[in-house]
Amino acid sequence: MVKIKSEEEIQIIREGGRILAGILREVENKSLPGVTTEELNRLAESLIFKYKGKPSFKGYLGFPAALCTSINEEVVHAVPSKRVLKEGDILSLDLGMEYRGFHSDMAVTIPIGKVSPEAQRLIRVTKKSLKRAIRNVKPGNTLGDIGNSIQRYVENQQMGVIRELCGHGIGRDLHEEPQILNYGKRHKGLELKKGMVICIEPMVTLGDWHIKESKDRITFVTRDGSLSAHFEHTIAVLKNGPEVLTV
Repeated sequence: MVKIKSEEEIQIIREGGRILAGILREVENKSLPGVTTEELNRLAESLIFKYKGKPSFKGYLGFPAALCTSINEEVVHAVPSKRVLKEGDILSLDLGMEYRGFHSDMAVTIPIGKVSPEAQRLIRVTKKSLKRAIRNVKPGNTLGDIGNSIQRYVENQQMGVIRELCGHGIGRDLHEEPQILNYGKRHKGLELKKGMVICIEPMVTLGDWHIKESKDRITFVTRDGSLSAHFEHTIAVLKNGPEVLTV
Protein backbone atom coordinates (compact mmCIF):
# COMPACT_ATOMS: atom_id res chain seq x y z
CA MET A 1 0.00 0.00 0.00
CA VAL A 2 1.36 3.42 -1.00
CA LYS A 3 1.35 5.90 1.89
CA ILE A 4 0.35 9.47 1.04
CA LYS A 5 2.15 12.10 3.13
CA SER A 6 0.58 15.22 4.60
CA GLU A 7 2.13 18.67 4.05
CA GLU A 8 3.43 18.54 7.63
CA GLU A 9 5.08 15.17 7.07
CA ILE A 10 6.67 16.34 3.82
CA GLN A 11 8.03 19.37 5.67
CA ILE A 12 9.76 17.09 8.19
CA ILE A 13 11.29 15.01 5.37
CA ARG A 14 12.34 18.27 3.68
CA GLU A 15 14.15 19.38 6.85
CA GLY A 16 15.83 16.00 7.24
CA GLY A 17 16.70 15.83 3.56
CA ARG A 18 18.40 19.22 3.67
CA ILE A 19 20.51 18.09 6.63
CA LEU A 20 21.32 14.78 4.93
CA ALA A 21 22.48 16.55 1.77
CA GLY A 22 24.82 18.72 3.82
CA ILE A 23 26.24 15.69 5.61
CA LEU A 24 26.86 13.83 2.36
CA ARG A 25 28.59 16.89 0.92
CA GLU A 26 30.97 16.91 3.89
CA VAL A 27 31.69 13.21 3.36
CA GLU A 28 32.31 13.86 -0.35
CA ASN A 29 34.83 16.56 0.51
CA LYS A 30 36.79 14.11 2.70
CA SER A 31 36.78 11.36 0.05
CA LEU A 32 40.38 11.66 -1.10
CA PRO A 33 43.20 9.28 -2.07
CA GLY A 34 44.66 7.71 1.09
CA VAL A 35 41.42 7.87 3.11
CA THR A 36 39.72 4.63 4.19
CA THR A 37 36.02 4.01 3.72
CA GLU A 38 35.85 3.24 7.44
CA GLU A 39 36.92 6.84 8.16
CA LEU A 40 34.18 8.15 5.90
CA ASN A 41 31.60 6.04 7.72
CA ARG A 42 32.71 7.38 11.10
CA LEU A 43 32.39 10.93 9.80
CA ALA A 44 28.92 10.32 8.37
CA GLU A 45 27.65 8.69 11.55
CA SER A 46 29.06 11.42 13.81
CA LEU A 47 27.42 14.14 11.69
CA ILE A 48 24.06 12.35 11.73
CA PHE A 49 24.16 12.24 15.52
CA LYS A 50 25.33 15.88 15.63
CA TYR A 51 22.13 16.91 13.86
CA LYS A 52 19.99 14.74 16.13
CA GLY A 53 19.27 12.10 13.51
CA LYS A 54 19.69 8.33 13.41
CA PRO A 55 21.48 6.31 10.70
CA SER A 56 18.77 4.63 8.61
CA PHE A 57 21.00 1.84 7.33
CA LYS A 58 22.80 0.74 10.49
CA GLY A 59 21.20 -2.49 11.66
CA TYR A 60 18.77 -2.56 8.73
CA LEU A 61 18.63 -6.18 7.53
CA GLY A 62 21.91 -6.69 9.38
CA PHE A 63 23.87 -3.93 7.63
CA PRO A 64 26.63 -2.94 10.08
CA ALA A 65 27.32 0.70 9.12
CA ALA A 66 25.70 4.10 8.53
CA LEU A 67 27.18 4.61 5.06
CA CYS A 68 27.47 2.43 1.95
CA THR A 69 30.82 2.91 0.19
CA SER A 70 30.83 1.12 -3.16
CA ILE A 71 33.99 1.33 -5.27
CA ASN A 72 34.41 0.76 -9.01
CA GLU A 73 32.59 -2.50 -9.95
CA GLU A 74 30.71 -2.50 -6.62
CA VAL A 75 27.16 -1.36 -7.34
CA VAL A 76 25.60 -0.86 -3.89
CA HIS A 77 25.71 -1.91 -0.22
CA ALA A 78 29.50 -2.17 0.12
CA VAL A 79 30.41 -2.15 3.82
CA PRO A 80 32.99 0.44 4.94
CA SER A 81 36.33 -1.09 5.86
CA LYS A 82 40.06 -0.41 6.06
CA ARG A 83 40.14 -0.26 2.25
CA VAL A 84 42.07 2.81 1.13
CA LEU A 85 40.75 5.00 -1.67
CA LYS A 86 43.14 5.25 -4.62
CA GLU A 87 43.61 7.78 -7.39
CA GLY A 88 41.43 6.69 -10.30
CA ASP A 89 38.73 4.97 -8.23
CA ILE A 90 35.11 5.98 -8.47
CA LEU A 91 33.20 5.90 -5.18
CA SER A 92 29.44 5.64 -4.66
CA LEU A 93 28.27 7.06 -1.33
CA ASP A 94 24.78 6.04 -0.23
CA LEU A 95 23.42 7.47 3.02
CA GLY A 96 20.06 7.46 4.81
CA MET A 97 18.94 9.29 7.94
CA GLU A 98 15.92 9.11 10.19
CA TYR A 99 14.97 12.57 11.44
CA ARG A 100 11.94 13.29 13.65
CA GLY A 101 10.51 9.91 12.76
CA PHE A 102 10.90 10.11 8.96
CA HIS A 103 13.63 8.84 6.67
CA SER A 104 15.43 10.46 3.74
CA ASP A 105 17.89 8.72 1.43
CA MET A 106 20.38 9.85 -1.20
CA ALA A 107 23.43 8.70 -3.14
CA VAL A 108 26.17 10.19 -5.31
CA THR A 109 29.11 8.78 -7.24
CA ILE A 110 32.31 10.80 -7.26
CA PRO A 111 35.78 10.51 -8.81
CA ILE A 112 38.75 9.96 -6.52
CA GLY A 113 41.44 12.21 -7.92
CA LYS A 114 41.86 11.97 -11.68
CA VAL A 115 39.80 9.21 -13.29
CA SER A 116 39.54 7.83 -16.80
CA PRO A 117 37.39 9.58 -19.44
CA GLU A 118 35.12 6.51 -19.46
CA ALA A 119 34.58 6.78 -15.69
CA GLN A 120 33.86 10.51 -15.97
CA ARG A 121 31.30 9.82 -18.68
CA LEU A 122 29.64 7.06 -16.65
CA ILE A 123 29.21 9.42 -13.70
CA ARG A 124 27.87 12.17 -15.95
CA VAL A 125 25.35 9.90 -17.70
CA THR A 126 24.06 8.36 -14.45
CA LYS A 127 23.59 11.77 -12.83
CA LYS A 128 21.79 13.09 -15.92
CA SER A 129 19.52 10.04 -16.04
CA LEU A 130 18.32 10.90 -12.53
CA LYS A 131 17.61 14.49 -13.56
CA ARG A 132 15.60 13.27 -16.53
CA ALA A 133 13.63 10.89 -14.32
CA ILE A 134 12.81 13.64 -11.81
CA ARG A 135 11.24 15.74 -14.59
CA ASN A 136 8.63 12.97 -14.96
CA VAL A 137 7.55 13.13 -11.31
CA LYS A 138 4.13 14.78 -11.44
CA PRO A 139 0.57 13.73 -10.61
CA GLY A 140 -0.96 11.73 -13.45
CA ASN A 141 2.34 10.37 -14.75
CA THR A 142 3.25 6.74 -14.07
CA LEU A 143 6.16 4.79 -12.65
CA GLY A 144 6.69 3.51 -16.19
CA ASP A 145 7.29 7.08 -17.34
CA ILE A 146 10.08 7.39 -14.76
CA GLY A 147 11.73 4.08 -15.57
CA ASN A 148 11.44 4.56 -19.32
CA SER A 149 13.12 7.97 -19.19
CA ILE A 150 16.13 6.43 -17.41
CA GLN A 151 16.33 3.37 -19.63
CA ARG A 152 16.02 5.22 -22.95
CA TYR A 153 18.67 7.79 -22.08
CA VAL A 154 21.18 5.33 -20.60
CA GLU A 155 20.84 2.75 -23.35
CA ASN A 156 21.18 5.47 -25.99
CA GLN A 157 24.56 6.16 -24.38
CA GLN A 158 25.47 2.47 -24.85
CA MET A 159 25.49 1.78 -21.10
CA GLY A 160 23.62 -0.78 -19.01
CA VAL A 161 20.68 -0.13 -16.65
CA ILE A 162 20.69 -2.51 -13.68
CA ARG A 163 17.34 -4.29 -13.40
CA GLU A 164 17.62 -6.33 -10.19
CA LEU A 165 17.73 -3.28 -7.89
CA CYS A 166 15.35 -0.33 -7.74
CA GLY A 167 14.17 2.77 -5.94
CA HIS A 168 11.32 2.88 -3.43
CA GLY A 169 8.80 4.86 -1.48
CA ILE A 170 10.01 6.37 1.79
CA GLY A 171 8.58 7.89 4.96
CA ARG A 172 8.24 6.47 8.46
CA ASP A 173 9.85 3.34 6.99
CA LEU A 174 13.07 3.42 4.99
CA HIS A 175 11.61 1.24 2.24
CA GLU A 176 7.93 1.65 1.46
CA GLU A 177 5.77 0.88 -1.54
CA PRO A 178 5.99 1.42 -4.46
CA GLN A 179 9.11 -0.02 -6.06
CA ILE A 180 10.62 2.44 -8.56
CA LEU A 181 12.18 0.52 -11.44
CA ASN A 182 14.90 2.07 -13.60
CA TYR A 183 13.36 0.68 -16.78
CA GLY A 184 9.85 0.33 -18.13
CA LYS A 185 7.23 1.44 -20.62
CA ARG A 186 5.69 4.89 -20.83
CA HIS A 187 2.17 5.30 -19.40
CA LYS A 188 2.39 1.91 -17.65
CA GLY A 189 2.41 1.09 -13.97
CA LEU A 190 1.17 2.91 -10.89
CA GLU A 191 -0.06 6.47 -11.36
CA LEU A 192 1.72 9.12 -9.29
CA LYS A 193 -0.42 11.06 -6.84
CA LYS A 194 0.12 14.27 -4.87
CA GLY A 195 1.66 13.51 -1.48
CA MET A 196 3.73 10.50 -2.52
CA VAL A 197 7.39 10.63 -1.49
CA ILE A 198 9.74 8.40 -3.47
CA CYS A 199 13.41 7.65 -3.95
CA ILE A 200 14.63 7.38 -7.54
CA GLU A 201 18.06 5.78 -7.83
CA PRO A 202 19.45 4.82 -11.24
CA MET A 203 22.34 2.36 -11.15
CA VAL A 204 24.29 2.25 -14.42
CA THR A 205 27.22 0.21 -15.72
CA LEU A 206 29.79 0.69 -18.46
CA GLY A 207 29.24 -2.93 -19.49
CA ASP A 208 26.57 -5.56 -19.04
CA TRP A 209 23.77 -4.78 -16.58
CA HIS A 210 23.74 -8.15 -14.79
CA ILE A 211 24.95 -8.20 -11.18
CA LYS A 212 25.84 -10.75 -8.51
CA GLU A 213 26.43 -10.89 -4.77
CA SER A 214 30.05 -10.59 -3.67
CA LYS A 215 31.67 -12.99 -1.23
CA ASP A 216 30.44 -11.01 1.79
CA ARG A 217 26.82 -11.68 0.65
CA ILE A 218 25.99 -8.02 1.28
CA THR A 219 27.62 -6.09 -1.57
CA PHE A 220 26.32 -6.28 -5.13
CA VAL A 221 28.90 -6.10 -7.93
CA THR A 222 28.69 -6.11 -11.72
CA ARG A 223 28.94 -9.65 -13.06
CA ASP A 224 31.42 -8.67 -15.79
CA GLY A 225 33.57 -6.46 -13.52
CA SER A 226 32.64 -3.23 -15.32
CA LEU A 227 32.44 0.10 -13.53
CA SER A 228 29.13 1.11 -11.96
CA ALA A 229 27.68 4.45 -10.81
CA HIS A 230 24.69 5.28 -8.59
CA PHE A 231 22.76 8.50 -7.89
CA GLU A 232 19.67 8.93 -5.71
CA HIS A 233 17.35 11.64 -4.43
CA THR A 234 14.29 11.69 -2.20
CA ILE A 235 11.48 13.45 -4.09
CA ALA A 236 7.99 14.64 -3.16
CA VAL A 237 5.15 14.53 -5.67
CA LEU A 238 3.51 17.94 -5.39
CA LYS A 239 0.53 19.50 -7.19
CA ASN A 240 2.73 21.29 -9.72
CA GLY A 241 5.41 18.61 -10.07
CA PRO A 242 8.48 17.31 -8.24
CA GLU A 243 10.38 18.73 -5.30
CA VAL A 244 13.78 17.23 -4.57
CA LEU A 245 13.97 17.04 -0.78
CA THR A 246 17.63 15.96 -0.50
CA VAL A 247 19.27 19.27 -1.50
